[in-house]
Amino acid sequence: MPRSVLLTSLQMLELTTPVQYVKGIGPRLAEVLATKGILTTDDLLHYLPFRYEDRLNPRAIAQLRPGEMATLIAEVRTSGLFRTRRMPIFEMTAGQGRTRLKCIWFNGTYLQGKFKPGQMVALYGKVDVDRSGELQIVQPQFEILGDPGEEGASEATEQKLAASLEVGRIVPIYGAAGQGRLTSRWFRRIIHAALENLTPNLSDPIPAMVRNRMGLICPREALWKVHWPDPGESLQELQSSRTPAHSRLIFEELFFIELGLELKRREQKAETGIAFRLDDRVRGAIKKILPFHPTTAQKRVLREIASDMEKPSPMRRLLQGDVGSGKTIVAFEAAIIAIENGYQVALMAPTEILAQQHYFSARQILENAGYRIVLLTGSLEQDRKQKVRRHIAQGNAHLVIGTHALIEEKVEFAKLGLVIVDEQHRFGVMQRLKLMKKSGDADADNRTALESTGGDSRPHTSLADAHPYTAAEPDVLVMTATPIPRSLALTIYGDLDLSALDEMPPGRTPIVTRRVSDERSEEVWEFVRKQVVAGHQAYIVYPVIEESEESELKAAIKMYKEMSKHIFPDLRVGLLHGRLDPDEKENVMKLFQKGEISVLVSTTVIEVGVDVSNATIMVVEHAERFGLSQLHQLRGRIGRGAAKSYCILMTGGKISEEGQRRLDAMARTNDGFQIAELDLELRGPGEFFGTRQAGMPSFQVANLIRDRQILEAAKREAASVLGGPNSEISQQEINRALCHMRTRWQYTYGLVEVG
Repeated sequence: MPRSVLLTSLQMLELTTPVQYVKGIGPRLAEVLATKGILTTDDLLHYLPFRYEDRLNPRAIAQLRPGEMATLIAEVRTSGLFRTRRMPIFEMTAGQGRTRLKCIWFNGTYLQGKFKPGQMVALYGKVDVDRSGELQIVQPQFEILGDPGEEGASEATEQKLAASLEVGRIVPIYGAAGQGRLTSRWFRRIIHAALENLTPNLSDPIPAMVRNRMGLICPREALWKVHWPDPGESLQELQSSRTPAHSRLIFEELFFIELGLELKRREQKAETGIAFRLDDRVRGAIKKILPFHPTTAQKRVLREIASDMEKPSPMRRLLQGDVGSGKTIVAFEAAIIAIENGYQVALMAPTEILAQQHYFSARQILENAGYRIVLLTGSLEQDRKQKVRRHIAQGNAHLVIGTHALIEEKVEFAKLGLVIVDEQHRFGVMQRLKLMKKSGDADADNRTALESTGGDSRPHTSLADAHPYTAAEPDVLVMTATPIPRSLALTIYGDLDLSALDEMPPGRTPIVTRRVSDERSEEVWEFVRKQVVAGHQAYIVYPVIEESEESELKAAIKMYKEMSKHIFPDLRVGLLHGRLDPDEKENVMKLFQKGEISVLVSTTVIEVGVDVSNATIMVVEHAERFGLSQLHQLRGRIGRGAAKSYCILMTGGKISEEGQRRLDAMARTNDGFQIAELDLELRGPGEFFGTRQAGMPSFQVANLIRDRQILEAAKREAASVLGGPNSEISQQEINRALCHMRTRWQYTYGLVEVG
């Protein structure tokens, strides 16, 4: 940094000033702060207190009671270091008249020489009693207010108390950094100094109309008051982040994220898409394949998807629905619209088992209508892969179902019109984009092959002729069986339109869920036997494949042997886990689907995509080890027929409080959206899907659970800012907001990519 710029930054801080130039930090501590994501003055000032302590009213020692947090001003009487076998202990006695209080600090060598008799000190901490019944405070916060014999000592003490960052005010408490080197007290001192040296000319990037509607205070005032609240501020509102200062900073963060997402949505709408034709012939083709009468929710969602597909801009829609709500049949209906218009469809699933499940379902539902379906996975033999890729490139395959293998460079589509991505959160952003960009990869000869029927019974010949090849973005339909709380969907999928299947198909009975200790395992196995004897099938799920010496968890392989030989020796028991080769997995699933396996011992490999309507009972061992959404996904494998179904959550050993809440929620409700809300609350948005979501913002001040209403308002206001010519906001203000979003917030969050 040039010397002139460095001098300026030392005199007056800008928000963009690197944090190492804040007084009291420097290069070495800047490296420590970088591990917390604090790189600039702006980052430092957005490192908010996680709670506040009321140290406003100093107390008399005589008024103190054990167990309470208290602030007091007293005079140092004695102090000294005492060495014990375990550690050195520093002890200081402070007094007010004839009353006194003992203060002790463990490993307090650093306090030698700090206190002098007659000094006035401010103290804050939890009041306790020692063995002799004398009042004491262990590890108190302290501040020396005046030295003994100092001229005007009383006045100086009052002035120091008024300026204190530790007592006589509501004090912010920060998370420590650098393995405790940078304490809460250190952050108070540094952040206070940074605020004092912050340039007074902070511009407000939020348009005035939005500020007025939302009643927002200015950014400089918000930063001061969120760290150093006024004496009259409500402690309850501070702790719940509901002060005007908090609201301003939370809204600002969410507003610029939503502004970026809204801008992305509008840019997508301007891209060249495919305007699919939806006439009586296409509608007839859809009705022809329906295996049952659709629910009201399925009809509504299909209308939303079809309306998008008719538009000349690319569809970007998220279809979310609970397990068993009928997403797959809706996706197949959307596929028919594309196929009947002469285009190919790609359906990408995260696992081979799920891809195979979709492939079997598609063949059962679509092949009789003349549609050609192919499966492409990594485990296919090389010659088989080449043959499938050739069918795709020549346009002979209408619906292509596969795993990551679909995005390999060798895979070329003749005329890709629709991309369906299942269990979307398991794919990275770039994987989805790669598949979207495969529209029209194949050469002209292949396109010609697509346009001709080749003498087969292709159902959409005339429409293919009517739609010559044009380079256009394919439509994208994202599916997930993980019910996503709206607050999370507005950020992760803020650039997608949302459709929700919130109704179960008729004939599905609620699953009865019970939690039991593994001490009652004999009763559980007897119940499983009764269900199997009655003609049903069962899943028994374990969290691991093989036991380790360190783990007490039961393992799938060991328990499979136990089940086969001792517990159910007269029943056909199968084993399914992720380490089996694909042919073995497929064979086991086929046998289970045909009813030739009565009890399937499995790991979580069955979490998504396995559909056996005759399976009516699931036992999950070590259920306390599973996440809430994962338990709900597993439970969704049963209850897929008309027979009553049972999910038994077996637990072993001590269960954490959070584990108790997960199990209680599973027993209480089958509603996936309620479960998702609790899962989001327990784990936080960043870990909601088990692994950190690609593109998921890690918020500085906002909390998606706590700040849902502010998020809704931020989304609404972002849309109004980009509202077009009729917007009440000047173009200059819009440009300033967009510039701020791109230079500050897009840098911080990266903003979510579509896919």
